[in-house]
Amino acid sequence: MKCPFCAHENTRVVDSRPAEDNTSIRRRRICDECGKRFTTYEKVETIPLIIIKKDNVRETYNRKKIEAGILRACHKRPVSAAQIEKLVDEIENDIFKLEDKEISSSVIGEIVMQKLKDIDAVAYVRFASVYREFKDVNTFMDELKKMMLGK
Repeated sequence: MKCPFCAHENTRVVDSRPAEDNTSIRRRRICDECGKRFTTYEKVETIPLIIIKKDNVRETYNRKKIEAGILRACHKRPVSAAQIEKLVDEIENDIFKLEDKEISSSVIGEIVMQKLKDIDAVAYVRFASVYREFKDVNTFMDELKKMMLGK
């Protein structure tokens, strides 16, 4: 591992432990040249996941897109950054548990909506209105009625 301070090639691991999320390893390293310490994280490399969009275009999975959609839905809502991070982690775990190499964006959208419904009703409706492309107020009202009836 190259030192981020002096770019020297030789560094040593002085401490290793599981990271908070228990899906990666946090390593404290020291540079043999300049003596400075830094932290690295080691994570299992996964097979690239391909997302099939509504128009059948395929693209590589991007966690940031899910995060951005949830952030927009939760804008000015009482949902903390930690809750959003945990939510995105849960969604990502659910996606990878499917063990498919290709997955439809609609499957991901449904997972996101199900998780958002449990956290904040307004964020859920916001996300659903964009995801399901509500065309008019009646469609929006139908979704609200379903939600109020617990479906």
